[in-house]
Amino acid sequence: MNELKTLNTLLKRFQNQKPIRASSLIISLYGDTIEPHGSTVWLGSLINALEPIGISERLMRTSIFRLTQDGWLESEKVGRKSYYRLTTQGHRKFEQAFQRIYSPNIQTWNGSWLLIIGSHLNPDEKKLLMDELQWQGFATFSTQLIASPCCEKQTLKAILLSLNLEEKVIVFEASSNTQFSNKPIQELVRDCWNLDALSQHYQEFIELFLPVWQELSELDTLDPQSCFLTRTLLIHDYRKLLLRDPHLPRELLPIDWEGRAARQLCRNIYRKLTPATEKWIEHNLESVHGPLPEANALFYERFGGLNS
Repeated sequence: MNELKTLNTLLKRFQNQKPIRASSLIISLYGDTIEPHGSTVWLGSLINALEPIGISERLMRTSIFRLTQDGWLESEKVGRKSYYRLTTQGHRKFEQAFQRIYSPNIQTWNGSWLLIIGSHLNPDEKKLLMDELQWQGFATFSTQLIASPCCEKQTLKAILLSLNLEEKVIVFEASSNTQFSNKPIQELVRDCWNLDALSQHYQEFIELFLPVWQELSELDTLDPQSCFLTRTLLIHDYRKLLLRDPHLPRELLPIDWEGRAARQLCRNIYRKLTPATEKWIEHNLESVHGPLPEANALFYERFGGLNS
């Protein structure tokens, strides 16, 4: 089997982080690998799986404990072994992120906007609201105006109710007028969402993973463990990018938007790595009932279909 030489670059980059963010990587692994394979995994096999990435047994146990304390994970003890799965709350937290990662297409924009006037919010309430709304594609247009071209009304309503702020804001729905130029809107979007910085992050992702794709394209057989480690780091890095991305409609993004190229690259690498990765998972990760079961049907729909 051919071990991936480009994996060394990815491993060194992750290990050079100060501090190593093990908890974030574990959540990436749960979303990408554990959930479609039955949701539960033995701690011992997790330790063995991520040790080559640079996560020691001590760091793994500390990270799992913190994730449990923070409501992400819950445990089940069987004999002397501990098995962990995502809590309902933990699943809900990452579900939307992973839907964005694997969804095949960005929906067409109908030109509508949701506008929020927050003149009655104090600074703490405004920060609390923006922490929730940034993930829904909202940005601050002025001291009092927050706007998004991609958030659904029901989603916004649920957020306002959960924060008990529905009586402190005014919400409008508006639409872009096609009789006028879109250029001022695109310039406003570029500034308000800081697309230049996000574009640079996408470019760095492409530069990091393009050599991986080039190496994969030259190999006929692949080492399963190398594929598992590479896929884990690929999705981890891509997930971190999407946490910064407001997921704006295609019509408001630059024609040469780097996010499209990064997505295509991620999709191609993921598809190439998956067959060998799945073999490694089924032989090396353990559930309460033995080896992890095969991935569910939804797994093979990722990125528009992994078998196509």
